[in-house]
Amino acid sequence: MANSSKINTPKHVGIIMDGNGRWAIKNSLKISEGHKKGVSIVKDIVEESVKQDLSSLTIYAFSTENWKRPKAEVTAIKKLVIDAINDQVPELKEQRVRLKFFGHTYDFGRKVIDKIDYAEQETHIKKSKLDLNVALGYGGKQDIVDITKKIASSVSAKQIKIEDINEKVIHNASSVPVEDIDLLIRTGGDKRISNFLLYQIAYAEIMFVDKYWPDFNRKDFLKCIDNFKKINRRFGKRK
Repeated sequence: MANSSKINTPKHVGIIMDGNGRWAIKNSLKISEGHKKGVSIVKDIVEESVKQDLSSLTIYAFSTENWKRPKAEVTAIKKLVIDAINDQVPELKEQRVRLKFFGHTYDFGRKVIDKIDYAEQETHIKKSKLDLNVALGYGGKQDIVDITKKIASSVSAKQIKIEDINEKVIHNASSVPVEDIDLLIRTGGDKRISNFLLYQIAYAEIMFVDKYWPDFNRKDFLKCIDNFKKINRRFGKRK
């Protein structure tokens, strides 16, 4: 039986936006056009996330493994990040959406870093309607390595004791702005996590969608949310 109680309403949603390149090839377009179309879909899903009263939306824009892609594609993505910020920051401010980038963003160069700093400053607000977290140059394994180094350094400097290490310490040492993901959506048809939020999705409900990301729409997003509401989440307990 569907449970419509508050606990079954997702507050923190993550999305692996897969299929931009395959969508472009399918439609006889350049790969960069697929990424560009994908950005427009993000805009729609952000608007719907605000309407659905989500607390955060965390999206996978560029992974640590994506650096292996052709140089021309990576260059186009860098330009797209700048263009998307220029285009969407005014609307995000109007919607009271707070933007946060995380991952090894410094690998993207000064122009992108400066634009990211601008976007985060412009959208900074204490009581946002939605936190939009963008993973850029991010990998779950790399984040765990970074967390380990930070905590080990703190222990070495005698700032904390080994016995003080807990989930809160790990979260604070992570680059990921959100603690736990309730619902993880992956488009594109593949059924894998692809190194995304490995620690934060420990108890996430995972939904795989066959559509490529540029074909994903509000109706598909709402269907995922509605399916989530029907799930009896036990978190290891027996009910």
